[in-house]
Amino acid sequence: MPNTCPVETPALSPNGCPISGRAAAFTPFNGPYQVDPGEALKWAREEEPVFFSPEIGYWVVTRYEDVKSVFRDNILFSPSIALEKITPAGPEAQAILQKYGFAMQRTMVNEDEPHHMERRRLLLDDFLPENLQKHESAMRTLTRRYMDRFIDRGHADLVEDIFSEIPLTIALHFLGVPEKGAEQLRGFAVAHTLNTWGRPTQEEQLEISENVGRFWQTANRVLDDMIANPNGEGWMYETVRQHFKHPDAVPESYLRSMMMAILAAAHETTSNATANAFWTLLNNRESWEELCETPSLIPSAVEECLRVAGSIVAWRRIATDDTTVGGVDIPKGGKLLIVQASANKDNRHWENADDFDIYRDNASEHMTFGYGAHQCMGKNIGRMEMRIFLEEFTRRLPHMRLVKGQVFENLPNVSFRGPSKLLVEWDPALNPEKTDPSVLDRSLSFKIGAPVREGILRRVVVRDVIDDSTGVKRFVLADPKGRKLPKFSAGAHIDLVVGDYRRKYSLCGDASDTKTFEIAILRENNGRGGSKFFHDNVAPGDVVHIAGPRNHFRLDANAPQYILIAGGIGITPILAMADRLKASGKPYHIHFCGKSRDRLPLLDRVQDRHGQSLSLHITAEGTRLDLDRALSKVGGNDRVYACGPDRLLDELESLSANWPEGTLKYELFSSANGALDSSVEHAFEVELRDSGMTVSVAADQTLYDALRASGVDMPMDCGEGLCGTCETRVIDGEIDHRDRVLSAKERAQGDRLMTCCSRARNGKLVLAL
Repeated sequence: MPNTCPVETPALSPNGCPISGRAAAFTPFNGPYQVDPGEALKWAREEEPVFFSPEIGYWVVTRYEDVKSVFRDNILFSPSIALEKITPAGPEAQAILQKYGFAMQRTMVNEDEPHHMERRRLLLDDFLPENLQKHESAMRTLTRRYMDRFIDRGHADLVEDIFSEIPLTIALHFLGVPEKGAEQLRGFAVAHTLNTWGRPTQEEQLEISENVGRFWQTANRVLDDMIANPNGEGWMYETVRQHFKHPDAVPESYLRSMMMAILAAAHETTSNATANAFWTLLNNRESWEELCETPSLIPSAVEECLRVAGSIVAWRRIATDDTTVGGVDIPKGGKLLIVQASANKDNRHWENADDFDIYRDNASEHMTFGYGAHQCMGKNIGRMEMRIFLEEFTRRLPHMRLVKGQVFENLPNVSFRGPSKLLVEWDPALNPEKTDPSVLDRSLSFKIGAPVREGILRRVVVRDVIDDSTGVKRFVLADPKGRKLPKFSAGAHIDLVVGDYRRKYSLCGDASDTKTFEIAILRENNGRGGSKFFHDNVAPGDVVHIAGPRNHFRLDANAPQYILIAGGIGITPILAMADRLKASGKPYHIHFCGKSRDRLPLLDRVQDRHGQSLSLHITAEGTRLDLDRALSKVGGNDRVYACGPDRLLDELESLSANWPEGTLKYELFSSANGALDSSVEHAFEVELRDSGMTVSVAADQTLYDALRASGVDMPMDCGEGLCGTCETRVIDGEIDHRDRVLSAKERAQGDRLMTCCSRARNGKLVLAL
């Protein structure tokens, strides 16, 4: 993307570009950003995705891919300013901090390499899933004990009565810190947040500095006891022991800074995230009731809450060299505010990004925990707590509701978000345990880590099954309760799941119809059995499951003209694209190919809607498609979209060899990638450079499965190398590419692969993970 300079104000940014009016007016300390930062920056994602804010002196990064790219490169984008005061302290405030001996230095959050990863490797064990399971029982017991205090009262402030209490208690237990003085620690943590990420007045700075200084002293008194007696249980005790074993890697100055930082972070983020989740769910009553009915959805609901209302809004980095982000020049020393809350609502990455959907099966791709080497180590503790809270509340207080008239009030700062109060009420006479005490015995236990997306399924009913053309049936799906289904964009698909069969089908119905989804399925007698099963066994009235919609075949809306090519059943995504282009007034032409007229699915619909922009190519009628002629006038900015059998797409790929990158986009029906044969494949190792880990991949194991088994959160959709979701950057090593996503040129560059199918050709791969 070329760098463009907005010219709305005379003021200049550090790269010499004039600062736009909206960028100049941006303030994160009050107004819309404090209410909903993702929504507040919607204008930026669309118009100015990277802009300079003179209010704070930072470059603000708002789009998903840009945020991810900054997180990914912690060398070019140093985390060293992550804990720097965004509002510098005045001389009086500094004097107060000095009085208390305040000497905050590097922690795991703002540490540069190689020290960061060296320390992280030494201190990671307690955060591994297998070592977190032992905390679940204590979390649940504590949650029940706190709920018992107010469950018969009929009302509560969830922030004060439980969410600010339990995460701190759990954090102290995990760290090995005595619970004595917990309330004081909570107040100190609030002061630390305002001191680091807020904009206090000069008078407020003095009071905050007193509290931060006392926080420092309190944290270090606790640490002194641990150093004197280092045999206790908890993560900070283990950190002290690592200090004695590796004093150069874990020096005492690190211990003292980390003690204060972890006390502030370990509970505050989870407390806020939980309150945000309950606020969001109770304001989306249908979703709350879905969880009450189907508690197995709780893990996916937690991820969607973290996406739309995470407690960590933005983080900070500084450029160590001249660079570009999102096509904008960033000078060396430029400070970046990377807004995860904005990335989490980027329509370029998320289907229906503004909608709250607990069935969103890729919600765990959110940026709330960060990404890459500095991804939050405590993410799975937070997930565990939030899941237990939701499981206990939906079971014991399903009738709980928000008190009307509340306003979301947040502690004003740039990076953290959570309500100061969360008032709820209910009728105690309706508490389920009053009539059925066994309610308390029905608790669930969820696997630690990100939810497995294959289990996130939406129930739908088959409203109709229609014989469309030879070998093709159309299936019309609807919500069993008549509710709206998610909107879908042109090229999107769903997974249809019935019994043991799960297959992907493009949505080909009317995108404006919010009550139904429509898919067309070609019966493949020599296929893997899914299409035959659906044809023979799925009937009107049946309840089936779907996942999605998702879109890996997204339509670029900015091209001057479009050529759409469909072979047989490949018309399904192409029809949706043509509908969208017609509605937006864009010039397009469809080439629809098939053996005979009766084998052209959706033909009547295509002709009715797009007859003036349609060319039929029917082998039996002697009008077979001549691709050379059809594509002879493709311009440099035009787009060609195609879906059909392999031979059609292979020919298109050959013809497009000299076209500009990105001109041709296509979607395959399926991949040739089948089950791995251990007698043919070889095992190999991958080094995860950002994580400091080495993972072994067995001969009968995909790279993706090996990474997941090692605790690496990896997105994945198709599992066949068709969609690009699991793409990972390769630093070194020879790749055995098996995907159908990368072009020949991209494969030759050797800097990325699809973990679901591609492997090491020989030796070891080094990945940027």
